[in-house]
Amino acid sequence: MKRAAFYVRVSTPEQHPETQLRELREYAQRRGLSVAQEQEYIDHGFGGAKARRPALDRMLDDARRRRFDVLLVWSCDRLARSTKHFLQLIDELDSCDIQFVSLREAFDTSGALGRAFLGIVAVLGEMERALLIERVRSGMARARAEGRQIGRARLDVNRQQVIDDRRSGMSLTQVAKKHGISRASVCRLVKESSAKPNASAAAFVGNAPEQASAASGAQ
Repeated sequence: MKRAAFYVRVSTPEQHPETQLRELREYAQRRGLSVAQEQEYIDHGFGGAKARRPALDRMLDDARRRRFDVLLVWSCDRLARSTKHFLQLIDELDSCDIQFVSLREAFDTSGALGRAFLGIVAVLGEMERALLIERVRSGMARARAEGRQIGRARLDVNRQQVIDDRRSGMSLTQVAKKHGISRASVCRLVKESSAKPNASAAAFVGNAPEQASAASGAQ
């Protein structure tokens, strides 16, 4: 027997969720679905435009833990008001192998139409990611053309003095305050300076056989 869960939302405290729950329970009984009381997720007095809701967050957390197999809602707009948010939720439920059923729209992701819809969701998600990447690249190209800095700006500071001050015994806070940079920047500069000798040594060791060979040839 499949384990089902209900998600119910009413927008105002005056509304009662029992209207939706009654129809959901009747549907689950007809389909032979088992529903534990803790799998009835109810957001009372929350608008659909809010992406973060206590019961919705708890339901998604339980979905990731595979605590139910089917999510039933009275209507799609009870789950989300915006198309983007709805598609994100459906995609996450599908990734958790959770079947989604909406009574009012007679929508079921286990059917042929539902599977086709999931395909459309995947295509839309891929298109959105591609458009986002293209917008980022276009923005970076425009910034370069305008001569603006891309990425983290180079520190305008005497790096060697920062390193010397730190190695002289000054604290991170003192060095950072003196040079007007963050403590993290101080740590990074000291770490980079410590790594350089190691890199030079490694390069010397790697070139040692060639140097020895050249010396032998010269003799």
